[in-house]
Amino acid sequence: MVWEITRPPRIPVLHGVDMAGFRIHGDGPAQLRAIPHPAVTVAVNIGDHCFDVRDSTGRTHSGSLALGLTSNAAPVRVQTIECVQVRLSPVVASAILGFPLAELAGNIVALDELWGRDATRLSERLHETCSWRERFALIETTLSARLRDDRRADPEVAWAWRQLIVSRGRFRVDRLAAEVGWSRQRLWSRFSTQIGLTPKRAAMLVRFDHAMHRLVRGHSPAQVAADSGYADQSHLHRDVHGFTGAPLTSAASEPWLAVDDQAWPSSTAG
Repeated sequence: MVWEITRPPRIPVLHGVDMAGFRIHGDGPAQLRAIPHPAVTVAVNIGDHCFDVRDSTGRTHSGSLALGLTSNAAPVRVQTIECVQVRLSPVVASAILGFPLAELAGNIVALDELWGRDATRLSERLHETCSWRERFALIETTLSARLRDDRRADPEVAWAWRQLIVSRGRFRVDRLAAEVGWSRQRLWSRFSTQIGLTPKRAAMLVRFDHAMHRLVRGHSPAQVAADSGYADQSHLHRDVHGFTGAPLTSAASEPWLAVDDQAWPSSTAG
């Protein structure tokens, strides 16, 4: 398969939003997997070609969609596609999508179920637009118009999420409640509702994501395990299999992970 990836000419104005343009084409259908990532993913399809994604219930989704934070890889069938993929921090995702992340977690939802006819119109306008620069601007304008500040995560929840990201999942979750001045029960409840995962599961996902990208770059499993906070190399292997459903060596060769450094350079450094 041939992957053509285009990055926006500048950082999006909206905090917690990143995007990339994809053109994928090949001689025949390819079976890929969407590996779990610590962001809510929105894919806006352009044109008639689309991809098929199967969720945990076995239901197949095609076209523009939103994927919540998840602990499981999603099988994807693709041959030729053109789309804009958007990664939303869960801190702002609900404010933009207008949908509770607790209900989106682990699920795939068609974008027209969230935005109605506006989702179809956005896809049509992207198809009519010639340049990627204009497409990125159109996506950003659309997201800005849909943003509702009253749906943002609580400041305390946003702070807790940032600590997990900055520490690459190694911030002790039992410290989070003490740091924000909340009871453990209150933080766990608010965090789970507003982010879509418990703090512990979110920390595991962030740690896995960082470790996975180091493995893709060729770092040894032993070194990655030691540097990423795993008890040992076997712990890393179990975590990778738990999130991807595949052995470590197979997961590290996934095409969508291999192109991440091109599509999302700001989120895969380190």
